[in-house]
Amino acid sequence: MNSLTLTTNYYHEHRDEIVNFVAMRIQDKAEAEDIVQDLFLCLLDGHRVITEQTLPCLVYTMARHMVADYYRRRRAVEHYEHYIRRNNGVDESMESVFSARQVMERMEFTLARLPEQCRKVYRLHIYGGMKVSEISKELNANYKHVEYQLGIARKAVRNHLKNCV
Repeated sequence: MNSLTLTTNYYHEHRDEIVNFVAMRIQDKAEAEDIVQDLFLCLLDGHRVITEQTLPCLVYTMARHMVADYYRRRRAVEHYEHYIRRNNGVDESMESVFSARQVMERMEFTLARLPEQCRKVYRLHIYGGMKVSEISKELNANYKHVEYQLGIARKAVRNHLKNCV
């Protein structure tokens, strides 16, 4: 019996059992059905050597891994949603305005220590919203040189802000 037929027969005979196995772990029947469907699609698409003895172990191992992936994705989504909810609105409190002003002052303090060319390039990039190619045309400078100057400025500002926090 080839692996396609073996996998198809196993799916028809044990689908509900595997869905229950996954549903017990994630507490969501609809999501468990999706996971089991993905599991068997992966088995059918894959080029694995499957026998009657190895198929049950392979299916349950893949199911456990897919449950772990489900929780990993869910944790990442929840973390992102929490971040969005927390930072969605514009915070107009004096504390946030003051901290933004402090960051700007520290950034300008760091820029003042850099060579004039680095300051120009960084300000055009940050305040002017210009790309490296646009800055190189504006300043009649070599693209690589502008890129290098921007890298120096970014690194200096990043290090200073990191050390201040």
